[in-house]
Amino acid sequence: MVTHMFIYMLDKVISVAVLIIASPILVPVLFLVWLQDGHAPFYIGPRVVRGGDGTFGMYKVRSMVVNADKSGLASTSNSDKRITRLGHFVRRFKIDELGQLINVLRGDMSLVGPRPQVQQDVDLYTEAELDLLTVRPGITDLASITFSDEGDILATFDDADLAYNQRIRPWKSRLALIWVEQRSIGLYFQILYLTFLAVVNKPAARTGVVALLSKLGVDQEIVKVARRETPLEPHAPLGSDTVFGGR
Repeated sequence: MVTHMFIYMLDKVISVAVLIIASPILVPVLFLVWLQDGHAPFYIGPRVVRGGDGTFGMYKVRSMVVNADKSGLASTSNSDKRITRLGHFVRRFKIDELGQLINVLRGDMSLVGPRPQVQQDVDLYTEAELDLLTVRPGITDLASITFSDEGDILATFDDADLAYNQRIRPWKSRLALIWVEQRSIGLYFQILYLTFLAVVNKPAARTGVVALLSKLGVDQEIVKVARRETPLEPHAPLGSDTVFGGR
């Protein structure tokens, strides 16, 4: 309980500090996003709340065309035509994620935790994956850092949603569950450090994740995936023996 309350307070303090430090970049980007098409610079999308009994509006600096979420696609590759020219820059340097600091200040999210999901993705959760809803969703976690190149991976497949569910989701769920099971102040700060490192040096951040996973004593199969020792082949979701899509 003490750890939970301390992390809650840290979330608020760090969020305010980051917003102040990032404002010289964030404010001009918001203006440019509005200028490119005359629409709101923030995209507010519904995401499932902790506990799974409702949704909240998650803020992101808009990197895609207006109404991109109505295309029916849930996953986004770096070659996605819905991404605007400015959006590629916004996504490359994770500026789009700064909007979620508003959600942290509102108490919807934490800085660290499993990524919030849309209802259609939560509907696919196995019973084991439902444990991801027992904590507040976060801006970053070990899964986010490990798959910080998710857009590049999905760009190599024709069906980004299928590729995500078969090749990435099984491992992201396993990595995200590590925070649920082992959260602590120390792990909180290590994840934040590796997140900032991933913005400037993804390979170095993934190396740091591998070292941390080994230290935490997680399953070696997960460590191998984080190390990218083998190609990402279709794999069954956490708690299931069946590969998504029956393939």
